[in-house]
Amino acid sequence: MTGLHRGGRRKAFGLSLLLGFALLSAGVMINVSLGSSSISFPTLLKALFFADRTKEMLIVQEIRLPRALIAILIGASLAVAGTIMQAMTRNPLANPQVFGVNAGASLVVVASTVFLPELTQQQLVYSAFAGAALSGFIVYFISAGGDLKPARLAIVGMTIHFFLSSITQGLILFHENTTDSILYWLVGAIGNRNWHHVGVLLPWASIGLLGALALSKPLTMLSMGDDVARGLGARIEATRLVGGLLVIILAGGSVSVAGPIGFVGLLVPHIVRLMVGVDLRYVLPCSALYGSVLLVYADIVSRYISYPYEAPIGIVTAMLGTPFFLYLAYAGGKHNE
Repeated sequence: MTGLHRGGRRKAFGLSLLLGFALLSAGVMINVSLGSSSISFPTLLKALFFADRTKEMLIVQEIRLPRALIAILIGASLAVAGTIMQAMTRNPLANPQVFGVNAGASLVVVASTVFLPELTQQQLVYSAFAGAALSGFIVYFISAGGDLKPARLAIVGMTIHFFLSSITQGLILFHENTTDSILYWLVGAIGNRNWHHVGVLLPWASIGLLGALALSKPLTMLSMGDDVARGLGARIEATRLVGGLLVIILAGGSVSVAGPIGFVGLLVPHIVRLMVGVDLRYVLPCSALYGSVLLVYADIVSRYISYPYEAPIGIVTAMLGTPFFLYLAYAGGKHNE
């Protein structure tokens, strides 16, 4: 039975990967072809292989393609960060948005922009890491004891989120002249991003994603409970520490480039677990893939929900994630009664 069960999981994993790559490929093609000027499919193929330098190809190569790649990297990063947080805290509501990690990163990035305007994009990434660590360590110490029920822990996380967000709004209010460009970014946006931003984000996303895959086995043990994990030989504190650092890298890098895009790390892990089960050796790669799928399609929707103007992508993910978050909170509350 165990062999059959394992074989079924592997088959589900393989089918999920095939479906995910098909959806992602179609989404990227749609993403880079649609906009204020539509690009034909033959022209798009030439542009993807940098075959020529016509106006249409430059639009694809310099504007739309880096934007699609950023959506892929950030979607994967946030989904994996949420998966790690849910495994470490054994909390179905855990994700960078709900637990204030995004808000902490946003606060320090805004403060750095106000008080240290000469900082480069790469230096802002380090600022985002510091902010994510600020709120991430608070979450770590709260969750390490395991005393709080999931819904109550989410309330604590949202309290941290709103507290840090209020400080961010205060900075913007008192420094309007230097923060005009940040207002759009604060809702979560990937417009006006280019190859430079891809170059800034790519190494950090790669480190975080590869590190998460390497940590998948001890994280799976940890998700079963501390006693079970300890009995299976997992180094609990080391796993939590490394997992926390990976969340900081993944969430901080994403926020520094695109702002606090919410709920990707909440939605995707739950959907993926329905597809492949709870083994993080399968869940983590599928979460990365379907996080990319979600954000690529959300980017397409964001261009048309307020046409001819473009809405921040964070609005689309919030529209999807908020009802799901409320459902999980309600279901968790009923379960704990």
